[in-house]
Amino acid sequence: MLTNKLNTFRRYCAQASNPFYATTPIFYVNAAPHIGHLYSAVITDAICRYQRLRQPEQSLHLCTGTDEHGTKIQQAASAQAVPVAQYCDDISARYREVFAEAGIANTDFIRTTEGRHKQAVAQFWRTLNAREHIYSAAYSGWYCVSDETFLTDSQLRLDTASNTRFSLESGHPVEWTEETNYMFRLSNLQDDVLHWVKQGGRIRPGKFEKILLDMLSEPLPDVSVSRPTNRVHWAIPVPDDDSQTVYVWLDALINYLTSVGYPDEKFRSYWPPNVQVIGKDILKFHGIYWPAFLIAAGLEPPQQLFVHSHWTVDGQKMSKSKQNVVDPVVAAKTYTMEGLRYFLLREGVAHSDGNFSNVKALRILNSELADTLGNLLSRACAKSLNPRQVYPRLHAVQLDDLLRMDATKRLQDALQQIEARCAQHYADNNFYLVVDTVISTLHAANNFFETARPWELKRPIAAGGTDADAANTRNIENFERLETIIAMTMDTLRICGIVLQPIVPQLCGKLLDKLAVPQEQRLWRNLGECCFAMSPSISASNGNVTRPLGARTDAVLFRRIQLDESELLAAGQAYKPQEKRHTKPDVEENTSKQTKQKSNKKAGKSKKVAL
Repeated sequence: MLTNKLNTFRRYCAQASNPFYATTPIFYVNAAPHIGHLYSAVITDAICRYQRLRQPEQSLHLCTGTDEHGTKIQQAASAQAVPVAQYCDDISARYREVFAEAGIANTDFIRTTEGRHKQAVAQFWRTLNAREHIYSAAYSGWYCVSDETFLTDSQLRLDTASNTRFSLESGHPVEWTEETNYMFRLSNLQDDVLHWVKQGGRIRPGKFEKILLDMLSEPLPDVSVSRPTNRVHWAIPVPDDDSQTVYVWLDALINYLTSVGYPDEKFRSYWPPNVQVIGKDILKFHGIYWPAFLIAAGLEPPQQLFVHSHWTVDGQKMSKSKQNVVDPVVAAKTYTMEGLRYFLLREGVAHSDGNFSNVKALRILNSELADTLGNLLSRACAKSLNPRQVYPRLHAVQLDDLLRMDATKRLQDALQQIEARCAQHYADNNFYLVVDTVISTLHAANNFFETARPWELKRPIAAGGTDADAANTRNIENFERLETIIAMTMDTLRICGIVLQPIVPQLCGKLLDKLAVPQEQRLWRNLGECCFAMSPSISASNGNVTRPLGARTDAVLFRRIQLDESELLAAGQAYKPQEKRHTKPDVEENTSKQTKQKSNKKAGKSKKVAL
């Protein structure tokens, strides 16, 4: 027994001593941020926040930032008639502001125009060159400016009416290009990349591993890693050759090294990344090019790529022409940024495109945050039931009696399972299932509160003469029962608040502040402490004390949103470029999606605008 405890302790210490490194993609500044960009960031942030809950002593690094080189950036700046550097500064600042408002706890915000990054790119290039993975050659092919990539004939479709070729994947037009470039010997590394992918768990969800393996089933051609300076001048120069600039994707991918200090040897303490979160449209670059570049440089590829799908709006692809691109800053004015975080992680399923709907967002936020969670806290803290404004203690006799109720048994069962279930869902990055589990527990808590009818216990029983002692005894029993009901309810809210911290950190912080839960008791290991559901006899005796509620914190967690039809149509929409979306969910995904959709039925089926 002692040996097992020691081994567990050693494993924990080893994990805590190893830094955790997670990255978002860096975001291209050809347009302002939309909810697709925010989705990548909140996924990564939730992963890191959960890691902190489990291992607060562990060093953690979360990198995000902006990709600021290439033809598209030149064109976007030109279209707005501003210098390219100023254009990049403006758009990059908007990403920084959105992520700060959304509570993204990044430890670095990198820009590819920074000096430290240019130094890292130059060193990485020289390493590839010294290891003979780069050569110069005349190159011709179809180039897609929008995707910043060369494409083969099999990746194109021809529109016979206009005689124009388009990318099969993105739908963007391509142009024939002939130039002398530096080439990377990708063909020599196909087996190495394939070996990395096949190790298992490298690409998640599994759907995207299959897509990547399909790409790797065909021979990989060598790829261009530079462009002529006279064609792409807004880029990093190739070391020792000013006539060429570094290909934007090679430049961009190296940011993950730059952020942890490369080329200084200190970068190795964080390398390789534990998880890199990306959108499905950049799978090829991160799943083939990136590991190939790293292997060629003698470095280990990332431990995992977590790939997510995109967002449609009311079932339609976001596009500037449809005026339906959701600007998170605009949407937050209606839903709050915390509400937007909740909706994206609650509705988003990594393997299938999510659908943003103002009607759905309104219903979910009102039903789950305002009513199911927020209203339960308000009722437990109401001065009519809780005039002393305390987190009361449990009373053993009353607890034992309440535990005989069916409603209490259902709540106890939910609480006994919440830790293990949510730990697994977090490990799988299935945030919507975490929310499903918590909301189901809160439904059980609301049902318990209604069944226990605490409002009937607040009135003192008046009696005189020989009945005075009996009335006094009954009043004490009612008072203790009322306190126990409130304590059980607050216990449930405390546990749900701890579990939901990675998803809605600011809202949960407010909840736990109101319940006066100390900062050091908000960790994953605190879930089972003094909880009536885990060990009723212990929780009713040890560490079970009354404490005052947070007086400075409002008991209203999330105010209900009321919109008229015109406001509903306007909420969250702006005029910005679109994202690419294109995949049909497979059978496994349909099953998962159906499970999530069933859980959302409680958010309401009504077609009314305000609930």
